[in-house]
Amino acid sequence: MAEIKITNDNFESEVIKSEKPVLVDFFATWCGPCAVLAPIISEIADERSDIKVGKVDVDEAPDLANQFGVQNIPTLVYFKDGKVVNKLIGYNPKKRILELLK
Repeated sequence: MAEIKITNDNFESEVIKSEKPVLVDFFATWCGPCAVLAPIISEIADERSDIKVGKVDVDEAPDLANQFGVQNIPTLVYFKDGKVVNKLIGYNPKKRILELLK
């Protein structure tokens, strides 16, 4: 399943009310480490049907970034039952991201 673009308008329905856990990638198009992380996030989205994977462009949705304390990008936030259960800041290898999802 491809990543979902998360915005202020669909955040509640796609993340908070999601029946599946959701991995949200807070990123910016100008961010080098975000660009390096992007293919890994895409792979995880394709490989894991048990979760949703969403992307929030912090320049387009700064309120969401502030709401979840995102001060550095990339930041991955893992939601389960509408609540934050884990967070990773900066570039991390795929193995470490998959550990976050356990």
